Amino acid sequence: MKTFNILLKSINDVKDFVNIVNKYNFDVDLTSGRYIVDAKSIMGIFSLDLSKPIKVEVHSDGADAFTNEIKGFVVD
Repeated sequence: MKTFNILLKSINDVKDFVNIVNKYNFDVDLTSGRYIVDAKSIMGIFSLDLSKPIKVEVHSDGADAFTNEIKGFVVD
């Protein structure tokens, strides 16, 4: 499992992120505060506080391609 933070600054960022996540058949969860949502759910993502970084948990060991695709969203 890999964990890192992302920042989704616009509606297009959310849409692009969901499209990337849906290409892969492993689970990805987003955590903001005490809320956890499925990263493949655009409505779930919009229920989070997008003004702050969001924790991403990738439930796969072979997620290098996915990590490379979303590196534009990753923050420290």
